[in-house]
Parts: sequence; structure tokens; C-alpha cells
Amino acid sequence: MPAQLHKSRLTPIALAVFATLTSPQLFAQSTDQKTEQSASQEVVVSGSRIKRDNYNSASPVQIIRADDALAAGMTTTTEMLQSTAVTGGQPQVNNAYGGYVTEGGPGVNTLGLRGYRPTRSLILLNGRRMAPSGTRGSVGATDLNTLPGSIVDRIEVLKDGASSIYGSDAVAGVVNIITKKNLTGVTTSLTQTQPEQTGGASTNFSLAGGIVRDNFRFSGSYQLTDRKELTYADRDWTRCPIDYTRRVLPDGTMGGWGSGDFIDPKTGQPKCWPLSVGVTVNTIGTGLAIGVPGAGAQGLLASPANVFNRWRPNASVTTGIPGYEGVNGGSAGQGNNARDTYDPRMLNRSIITPVQNHNFYAQGGVDLNALGNAELYFETLINRRESSSTQFRQFAWDYKRGSPLIPASLQPFSATDAPLISGFGPVGIRVFTGFGNYTDRQTVDFNRTVVGLRGQIDKTGWEYDISAVQSNNKGVYTFPSFLEKELAQSLDVVSNGAGGFVCKDPSGGCVAAPALTAAVVGGQYPQNWIDYIYRNITGVSKFKETVVTASATGDLFKMPYGKAKAAFGVELRKNSIDDTPGPEMLAQNLYGFSTSQVTRGSDSAKDVFAEFELPLLKNLPGARDLTINASGRWADYKSYGKGNTYKLSTLWSPEKWLTLRGTTGTSYRAPALYEQFLGPTSGFISSGNDPCVNYGNRSATDARRINCASEGLPPNFQQLSSVTVYTLGGRSAGLKPETSKNMVFGGVIQPELPSGWGDLSLAVDRFTIEVNNGVTSRSGSSILSGCYTSPNANFLSDAGDCGLVRRDPSSGRLFVESGYINLSRDIVHGVDYTARYTNTVGAGRLSVNFAATKYNLRASPIRPTDPVVNYNGVVAYPSWTSNVDFNYALKDWSFFYGLEMVGGQEYYSYYGFDEATFPYQLRTPDYFRHNVSVRYNNPVQKWSVLVGVRNLTDVKPPFITPNYTNNTVGNAPLSAAYDYVGRTFFVNVNKSF
Repeated sequence: MPAQLHKSRLTPIALAVFATLTSPQLFAQSTDQKTEQSASQEVVVSGSRIKRDNYNSASPVQIIRADDALAAGMTTTTEMLQSTAVTGGQPQVNNAYGGYVTEGGPGVNTLGLRGYRPTRSLILLNGRRMAPSGTRGSVGATDLNTLPGSIVDRIEVLKDGASSIYGSDAVAGVVNIITKKNLTGVTTSLTQTQPEQTGGASTNFSLAGGIVRDNFRFSGSYQLTDRKELTYADRDWTRCPIDYTRRVLPDGTMGGWGSGDFIDPKTGQPKCWPLSVGVTVNTIGTGLAIGVPGAGAQGLLASPANVFNRWRPNASVTTGIPGYEGVNGGSAGQGNNARDTYDPRMLNRSIITPVQNHNFYAQGGVDLNALGNAELYFETLINRRESSSTQFRQFAWDYKRGSPLIPASLQPFSATDAPLISGFGPVGIRVFTGFGNYTDRQTVDFNRTVVGLRGQIDKTGWEYDISAVQSNNKGVYTFPSFLEKELAQSLDVVSNGAGGFVCKDPSGGCVAAPALTAAVVGGQYPQNWIDYIYRNITGVSKFKETVVTASATGDLFKMPYGKAKAAFGVELRKNSIDDTPGPEMLAQNLYGFSTSQVTRGSDSAKDVFAEFELPLLKNLPGARDLTINASGRWADYKSYGKGNTYKLSTLWSPEKWLTLRGTTGTSYRAPALYEQFLGPTSGFISSGNDPCVNYGNRSATDARRINCASEGLPPNFQQLSSVTVYTLGGRSAGLKPETSKNMVFGGVIQPELPSGWGDLSLAVDRFTIEVNNGVTSRSGSSILSGCYTSPNANFLSDAGDCGLVRRDPSSGRLFVESGYINLSRDIVHGVDYTARYTNTVGAGRLSVNFAATKYNLRASPIRPTDPVVNYNGVVAYPSWTSNVDFNYALKDWSFFYGLEMVGGQEYYSYYGFDEATFPYQLRTPDYFRHNVSVRYNNPVQKWSVLVGVRNLTDVKPPFITPNYTNNTVGNAPLSAAYDYVGRTFFVNVNKSF
């Protein structure tokens, strides 16, 4: 199962035009498109490099028209591509992931088809690949923010492997964004979305236009997208996340959800957990001591002996620890519920992060009247993304045992001999405070230039196309962090002889830490101390890509039932990555924050590809059309050598109303540069992942007990520090490319209905994708488990999992090394269902579009010998998703209604839990979202107005028990399938000149 994201510290949609490409016509092709292109005009459809007489294709291709997507309230290409109709409700990184570690850094928006990672889906712009963009060391996928919007004509989504056609990355599918080529005049558009409640509004302004002359064309667009922040304080359902559990009632039945929650004695209501269970603020930690229980530790949760190791200030307490009351966490082991966990500033965190995006795009061509009626063409794209994310930080630090900063009343209550968090000496008093909010900021500049020449080779109709694409990404990222060296230096103090303290080492302008007081525990610090230990850290990420492609396509020879066609080509690719974190991060001087080193490297590839199409039969009984297509690609990578891939496709129409089709082939994915060259990047997992915690409670023959004892740890060992996990690139370890097998087969039915009944098209396609030798990085917890459960663990050897584990002998802290390696298999099986119906109803025209995806199997065994465990249907991976849209056009008016469905999900069967008695909510119900709009178009004065509502019924995301299996937004699963904004009104005004 794909690894969950971790803290570093959807878009509502309906598909207005859905199409499956088939013979003899595109069954959902719009009337306008049919008018623009005659049946005899040769075009290239995504999934092939061969021009055809019409839109025949053996592969299912989904079409999204920009104008129709706007009717569903989608104002950007990002929203179109991350829609449920395209993604099938699968996990996508969008603006709800600002506080998480993601590939591409905060603020990035990516697309992964079939539930796969975005690096396994290829994004094209006008048939040429888009380069990755983003910040930090894991830049590896296209940032959808860089794509143009207002000049987009349509988007073609090929949902099967196509590495033989397009090269590496086209494993799960290909998305081709196609711009309008022959714009004339100027069109301005303004779209404003306004949620019914506060927060999450957006403004989208665009300007597009062009000119067409006899020998040249030019068009361009500018688009400004400004999305406002949505915070936890803006929605009632996110202000107070609760346990959301249930308990057994006295009569033996299970209570309702919430009946098992801890009741906060301060409010009499279930306790809020704005961050996560176990977090504490405004408390201190000591060794075990007897004291006065606080108000939150009364009743059943109070320690019977009043023994605690967590305390909060209470000036009225005069016994036990004077000035402090106990708040659990002591020897009674009664849990952490009584601790203070709430700070109002926690609600300032971003649910939807703000972003301002500027996109300029230009394209054009000049007829040379030479070189085979050649056209010299170009494309230029310039994009700037300015994004940010507001988060909350808990600040925990240690006063050294015996430190003069600890008041005399607390000196006898020092903690254990464990090392300080800040890295020196035994712990005296540990302080947990709510530091407040901080903001990550990113400024990403991306530019892409295309220059090409295309024309005819000779009079036989063969055509050539030579192009060069240069892309550059520069991302500057800034975030504030505490500095570990400065913090430790400030805590090592001596008296100044005047009742104050100074640093023992005054170098660097050291400012002494404040003495421990109730005010300091409450988060009140001297500003000059904060200025000394807390700084902005800035890093720079660069990614460059150059692609040169030369291809030719045309007719090979005549066959009895048509012309054999072919396409040949070569492609040269070179890319490089350079992520340089700030100097303090490079020095590993960040306190309590992930760090990373320089990620730098390059790769190049030389590809040769060919495609052939043979019409075997045509217009015969039982064979109105029988065509086969074969393609292959040979690649030579500098990084790991040679490889090849192929694809075979067949299209058979036994009758006019029936088409059968199928494809099979292989794909591959060259490891992304960050997977090859990622500099050691540190992250943290909780101390509870240390297998040696309280290992003495295990049996004498338990492998973990034996291994932990061999390290000299006491049987009651407690890990007081997070486990540090270092992840690094795998090129030096011999990382190899992924390979995969793809298969799609299905059929299209287009019955001839009686006159007046309209037109109906139905399609069913079964798909299978299996990735082998998959590139992955193992989790730190998996490596620790593999090491300590081994009966022959050898911590001095570099072999096996234990070779990736190091424990500091003086402090007991754990460090784990995890690199990118070839381990996993990823398997996806499912079925796509699509339908379209059109008819004249009254004086208008009705069109109904339906699309659904049913997943049958999803599994990710790590090793070849691991069992195939189906995780299909667990939370965030729904088995069913569907969309149905109704469009009704009446003269100058058009009306739209769309319904999205995301099927229910659950974890009970996956883990084998008894749902009837299990105390945690691990099920989500079916989720329905409604979108409506109406548009008026004035063709004479060339203006239109569209108004609508997204999430008409204001349906909220479902609730689950947080932090048990999934990351959550409040009590809702973190998933692009759910709408966190709520009912939203939108209006679009469009004017052409």
C-alpha cells in the first residue's frame, strides 16, 4: 500500500464532455468540433504519432473541453486535471497538502493516474513533454500550476501505458493539453468564486487573443489566479477535532460515535485535539513525582498515587511541586488526555494554502514557402507561482540538570538520565510550549521555450517535425527554524553577578535563555532570545530539461483495404537537478526540523522509436474495420544503460454499431533525478517506533528482547527523542529503471436508435497495470522492525536492515538510513464505464455524459515473495467513482447539472477488525456532490455570463477517527476527493473584441 504522507513539520467538478476515441467516430465529439474538422482531415490523437483520416483509436482517450469544464465551476487547468472524473477519486497532491512533505515541495499541484505516483504519469503540452517544477530536493513531476488555462482548447487523457510512443514516465497514462491554434481578436474573462462561509475564495482573470494572416499566425494569453487561504478557524467542523470513538454501554451495546471520547472537564464536551493526540503545550516534564492533580486529571484518569511527570503552572499549589499541578503521563499510565493541548493559534493553520499564479503563454508560426512548405513555429511559457502555508509549531527544549535557570523549587525534580533534546548533558526540566504560527513561502519561476520546423518531405505525403524544448525551473523556498547550536549555547549559562545570566560562550552574540518561570512555560519569551535562536532558512531549487525530437510520419504502401502508415523518430533528452538548501540546513543546525543536503545530478537519454499501422480489413461483412498498430522504442540512458519497450493494439468493428479494441505492451520509467541523487534528507518518526521501548516486558526468547539487550540498554528503556530517518538517492546503490506491463481491452456500442430517440454510445474498458522493480524508499519503521525482529541481528555489520540502523551509545537515540531502491510491485486492475446520450428535447439540445471507474485490485507487495494483499477500497482509495452531467442548450442559454460520486471506503476488512465492536470509526459513506450553472451568451455583442454553485447541498467530508490510519483534516480524511471549502458560488464574465 502506498506510504502515507507525514507532517513536516477538491476540487468540486463535473465532466461536461467525456469522450472515448473509437471507430468510426469520436462518440462524444462535440458538434462544434465536428464542424471544425471534416472526416477526411488527418489529425494526430494522443496515444499515437500517426495521422489518421478520423478519430480512430484502439486506446480509450478521455476528452475534456475547457468551455464545458467552466460550466462545472473549474477555472484552471489544475482543477480540470485534478477532478474526480480524471483521477477517479485517487490521492492527488493539491493545495490541501501545504503542511506535508510532498514530492515537489509545498504549494505544488500534481497528477497521478490510476492511483499511481505523479512520476508515473506523463504531462504533455501540444504533444511535447512538460518538465518537472517545484522546490526542494524531490522535484520530479510536472507542477500543474505551470500549465496555461485560458488558451486551452481541450485536454486528452490517455489512460493506458504509452512508453513506446512517448518514452519514460508514461506508465499509468498520458495527459495532453492542447491549445487553441488559430485565435483571432481578443477575449477577456473574469471568474470569481465565493464560498458561502469565510475563506477559500478565488479570482481568475485572463486575457487571450491572436491574429492569423496568409503566411503567419500568432496567439497568446495571460492568466492570473489568486486563491485565498482557508484556515481551520474558517469551518466549524475543523475547529474541534475529537477522538471520534465509541465505547461499550452498561447494557452491553456499543454507544454512538463520540461516546468513547475523553470529556474535557473545562468544557464538559469531548476534548479537542487541534494538532494530534498526545500533543501538549504549556507544560513541563520532570522525573516521576508525587503532586497535586490538576482539574483535568480528576476521576478515573487521576493517578491513584498522584504520581506525574507532566505539570502545568498553578500558583495556588503549595505542596508536591509548588506552583504546578499534575496532568497525567505518570506511572499509572493513564494516558495523555489531561494535558493541555489547545492553543487558539492552532486554528490559524492552512487547510487550503493561498497561491498567486501568473501565467504567460505565446505561440506562433511562419510559413517559409520552402523546405516542403515548412512552418517555423514556436511556443513560449513563463509562469510564476507565489505560495505559502501557515502552520503551528510546538517548541520543546530542555534545561540541563543543575542549570541555574531552573528555580530552586524545581531542582529536586529533574528527569531521567536521558540526554537533552538540544543535545548536551542530562535532562533537568523539559519545557513544552506553544510557540505559535510560522509561514513557509515559495516563489517558483518556470519557463519553457519550444522552437520547431515541420513540413513535407516529398509529394508522397510524408511529413517531418523537428523540435527543441528548453525548460528551466528556479524555486526559492523560505521557512523559519530554531537553530540547534545557538539554542544549546544559550542554555549553557552562568550568573552575571547582578541577578541575571550570561552565556558561558558569548561568541556570535549569544543571548542567554530565560530562567524557567510560569510565563515562559506559557509561551512568553524575551524577544532578543528568539531573535538569536530563530532564523529564516532559504534554499534554492533548480531543474533544467532539454528535449530534441525529430520524427516523420506518412504512408508506407498500399494494402487491399487501405494504406499502411508509419512514424519514425529519434529523441534526445537531458535534464539536471540542483537543490541547495540554506547554510544552516546544510550544517544540520536546524532544531526539531527535517534537514537535507545538496541534491545535484544529471542524466541523459537517446531514444529511437517507430510505429506502424496496418488496415487489414475494411467494409466487409463481419469486418467493417480491422486495424492493428504496433510501436516500439529503444532507449540508451547514461545512468543505467539500454532498454526497450513495445505496444500492440487492435481495433475491430464487426458491425457498424459495435467496436472491439485492445492494447497490450510494456512501459518503463527511468528513475527521477531526485530518486537517483537525493542528498541525505532527514525526517522524524515518533519515539514509539523504537523496538526497544520497555523490551523487558517481552519473553526471554523474543528476538527484540535479545537484540535490545545486546546493545546494553536497560529492560525498562524509554526513548525520549524522535527517531531520525535519513533518506537519500539510490544511484550509487545501483538503482534500476522500473518496468511494467499494461493491458486494456473493451468495446464500444453505438446502436442505431429509432428516429427521434437520439444518439447513444456506451463503452466498457478493462485495464491492468503491473509495475515491477518499482522504485521506492522504505519507511524507517519497516527497517527498524526488520532489523530488531531478526534472530541474527548484527549491529556491527553493513548487511541487511541492521546495516541501516545506528544507535547513539551515550544517548540511546536511533538513526535510520533509507535510500531509494528497487523493491516494490504495484498492481492495479479495474474497469472504466462511459456513456453519452444526446437528443433534441423541445426547442433545445440535451446531452448526458456518464463516466465511472470500478477498481478491482490494488496491491503493493514490497518483495517478490510477499503476498498480494488487496488494499482496494481502504480510506483514500475508493473502489467506485462516477460522474454524470446534464447539459441543455436552448438558443442563447445553456444549463448544466453535474453529480459526482465517490464510493464509501473502510479499513475493517483490510485489517480484519470486527466493525460491530471496534471502537474506532474507519469507514466513510458514499459521497455525493452536486454542481449547477446557467450561462447566457450574446453572440452579436460577443459577451457571455455564467453563474453557478459548486457543492450545491454543502455536503461536508465524512468523519473518521483521526491519526489511526490516515492523515486527516480535522476528523476528515486528507483526500482530493472531498470538498473542504463547502458551498461555493461562482460567476464568469466573458467578452470578446
